[in-house]
Amino acid sequence: MKQRTTISAVSFYLTALAISCSPQSEFAIDTQFAAAEKQYDYLATEAAKTGLFPRTTDKTGKLVGTDEWDWTGGFFPGSLWYIYNQTHNEQTKNTAIRWTEALEAAKDLDQHHDIGFVMYCSYGNAIKFLADSQKVAYYKNILVHSANTALKRYDPNVGLIKSWNKKKSWDGKTTWKYPVIIDNMMNLEMLCYVSDLTGDPKYRQVAISHADKTMENHFREDYSTYHVVDYDSTGQAIHQQTNQGFADNSTWSRGQAWAIYGFTMMYRETKKEGYLKTAQEAAKFYMNHATLPADKIPYWDFNAEQKRYTPDVDFSSRKLGYIPRDASAAAIAASALVELSTLTEGPESQTYLDFAKATLESLSSSEYFADQGTNGGFLLKHNVGSFPHDSEVDRPLTYADYYYLEGLTRLKEIR
Repeated sequence: MKQRTTISAVSFYLTALAISCSPQSEFAIDTQFAAAEKQYDYLATEAAKTGLFPRTTDKTGKLVGTDEWDWTGGFFPGSLWYIYNQTHNEQTKNTAIRWTEALEAAKDLDQHHDIGFVMYCSYGNAIKFLADSQKVAYYKNILVHSANTALKRYDPNVGLIKSWNKKKSWDGKTTWKYPVIIDNMMNLEMLCYVSDLTGDPKYRQVAISHADKTMENHFREDYSTYHVVDYDSTGQAIHQQTNQGFADNSTWSRGQAWAIYGFTMMYRETKKEGYLKTAQEAAKFYMNHATLPADKIPYWDFNAEQKRYTPDVDFSSRKLGYIPRDASAAAIAASALVELSTLTEGPESQTYLDFAKATLESLSSSEYFADQGTNGGFLLKHNVGSFPHDSEVDRPLTYADYYYLEGLTRLKEIR
């Protein structure tokens, strides 16, 4: 991996000092889980009417669901498992089991790369939190099957798991051959888990190969990220672009959060120092960016509407008169930073933890955390799916809730 410049240590630790010295009221994690359980009881009731996995709402506030072949199906049952782990409510457990098992057919999901999201966030959490040895054994077999499905999208000549089948860039100007998105880092945890479960190193080897190539080609000199890297059949990067960000050379905030999370996780799984450095530098970029608001909830793209990043396409039809925030990016980053704090030491560790706490406190405020019975039954408000596609802008998103609950869980575990 080539040598890259870093954000100055002085700037980083000034940020740390500002965070640690700012007044913070300790929000009650148990209270947030109690509220989440009530909200998700309502959401589960509404979802049962459709038989679909909750994803978001439409512009009228009506629940929008998906089947098991969408990339988001695993987050709803995964969130239920996080809630059950805190409340120990049998009704929540039974609902989590029902929605987890409804995903079983997705063990054969090979149309895109997201099987890790779908199966590990659901079945993986069930294995962690369910005290039923017979079900757990069955669920483990499902994850092994799922990992084998995931390997179908791995080409050893390229060294990466292909994200999408043949696809054009969102502006229609480029037809990608072997696109890999930064989000794909999130599917590697299931592979590492299955290697440990089976004793077969092939799954972890694929995860490492994918992470190594991503580390090489998805990062700029300042450790900001490209969303999409397209490869040829030999593994040579031929395009570095965006699909959901503001421009090819801007930094999509959720993509940066995926990078922090993915490389933190891969360092935990492998202890490879390059992964730790990548996670740390990506975190510094995110935490110190000039456009990051005081409440730590980023705009949907760190460079949105900055002239030097303006693409040669017309965004005028999508301008809302404001640049929307993306609470989903904040939730993912917060969860990752809690874990990163446990993998580092000293002032840097405390900086990550304080930043994560501040983010989770903001997400727990009335500005972002919905009142019971509102927001379609979802927890977090003010998320952005894909602004360039005018899709899910300022809407609830199931994965925002999932990583928020995961972040709270991780924070409680280390308090």
